[in-house]
Amino acid sequence: VQLQASGGGLVQPGGSLRLSCTASGVSLDVYSIGWFRQAPGKEREWVATVRSGDGPTEYDDSVRGRFVVSKDNTKNTVTLQMNSLQPWDTAVYYCAADQGYLRIRYGGYAEYWGQGTLVTVSS
Repeated sequence: VQLQASGGGLVQPGGSLRLSCTASGVSLDVYSIGWFRQAPGKEREWVATVRSGDGPTEYDDSVRGRFVVSKDNTKNTVTLQMNSLQPWDTAVYYCAADQGYLRIRYGGYAEYWGQGTLVTVSS
């Protein structure tokens, strides 16, 4: 199983970035994909989840209305569209896969993790 996160970079405040997570070895019909982030000196925090199957989505309050998570089951790819980025969004972003979406959201737990991609929001 491999999760490959990509798309990070440097963006100015108010800008947008799109992160991608390509999963191999797991089916998005079975596994939910969560996005997490970890800012320097802080604990890792849950950001959003797209559930398995038809893919209902969930967001942390800090990103709801600015971030959109979507997926393409046929391509085994999950996208996190991040808009109106602010300096406090700066972090390493990780995608993770687990069959239990509740474990992802409330336990910060996932069976498989990607390597992370750095997002820096700065002028």
